[in-house]
Amino acid sequence: MRDLLDDPDSPAILVGMLDLATAFRRQAIAQGVEALEHGEMLLQLGCELAQGYGIAQPMPARAVPGWLAAWHPDPRWTTRSAVSRNNLPILFAGVEHRAWVTAVENHVRGQRDAPPPLDARQCRFGQWLEAESLVCSGMRQFALAVIATLHQQVHLLAVELLELHAQGQNRETLIKLAELHALRNRLQKHLTGLIEDGVNRLQ
Repeated sequence: MRDLLDDPDSPAILVGMLDLATAFRRQAIAQGVEALEHGEMLLQLGCELAQGYGIAQPMPARAVPGWLAAWHPDPRWTTRSAVSRNNLPILFAGVEHRAWVTAVENHVRGQRDAPPPLDARQCRFGQWLEAESLVCSGMRQFALAVIATLHQQVHLLAVELLELHAQGQNRETLIKLAELHALRNRLQKHLTGLIEDGVNRLQ
């Protein structure tokens, strides 16, 4: 689960594994859930059983009954449910975007030699967004237009950030990096809203 939020291929692989478990009438238990966001993503992908530090630290057997009596899932988990197959591409696109931002950050921190493509139309999220915009209409197209604006802002901010980094302005680079994270989070919230709007229209 470690790379579930930042590896564009992980969610699709996980969906395939869950489908196999269903086909063979087996329960799937996700291992290595270390953050609330991991749990949210798993629930949206249809996996409800998991273990990891995000749930509890290792403990002696005698401590389990007390922990079980006191533990309550985070509200963000209790309000999450599996998304429809039609909305899985939105979920995957969100991971694509997070991965791109992580690649920018890794380059700045010296953990990646080259930055990802800086043209908003060349990144995988941008390609998904353009294709999706061509087949949507009405309120969904309006929501995608808002996301497209945020996406463009993310790329412009990344260009500024990388220029500051190239000039050796480390403090200013870190400030811009925090702004990039905040803008990424705004875009992710709009993607979540797009999924929830699709669910509401089906109910």
